[in-house]
Amino acid sequence: MGRQDILTAIRRGLKRGALPPDQTAMLRGRLAAHPRHLIPARSHLPHAEQVDLFVRNVEQEFGSVARVADLDAVPGAVADYLSAQNLPGRMVMAPHPELRAIPWSARPLLEIREGPAQDTDTVSVQHAFAGIAETGTLMLPSAADRPVTLNLLADTEIAVLRADAIVGAYEDGWDRLRAEAGAMPRNVMFVTGPSRSADIEQTLELGAHGPRRLHIVLVEDAAD
Repeated sequence: MGRQDILTAIRRGLKRGALPPDQTAMLRGRLAAHPRHLIPARSHLPHAEQVDLFVRNVEQEFGSVARVADLDAVPGAVADYLSAQNLPGRMVMAPHPELRAIPWSARPLLEIREGPAQDTDTVSVQHAFAGIAETGTLMLPSAADRPVTLNLLADTEIAVLRADAIVGAYEDGWDRLRAEAGAMPRNVMFVTGPSRSADIEQTLELGAHGPRRLHIVLVEDAAD
């Protein structure tokens, strides 16, 4: 079924025809202008405080954060986290240029494979596009160098995030994505802490439909 067929079926269900020209122009203007909704005051902070708020919110949602000075410190932070969780050093990693530039050879016991995750992978390393301070949420647009499966299949997800990629509100994240990506990707995932559910007898279960652990390595220095 084509786009026009779908729209025709929707109009038929609503018992109306095409919108008049003035309403069409209004809707197109709204889509082009990206008007903002009410933004919580808690996100209106200097950037350093937004970073601190992001970290607090991640930890409140059962995630963990390691703050490191630069990309050179990422392998050590990842190795230390895996050791503390008694996890193997085998990982599947997003083929993102910034992750590839990290000196992983500094920790030779880490075994890294690039590409999408498989159901046998236990640890994934993802490149986070942005962090949303108001809720401690990662913004993860899909791309060839950010496979979506890394956010879903592995039991443990490690996300590498630049501190300068943390924004206050969701609207700021969308602005950043429009500015840097140009066009909307096929998929944008928002991840707040590890996967969890309390549907059964109100008992919290981690890893209900995704990773049971979310660890963020927060890189403090600015991107080049």
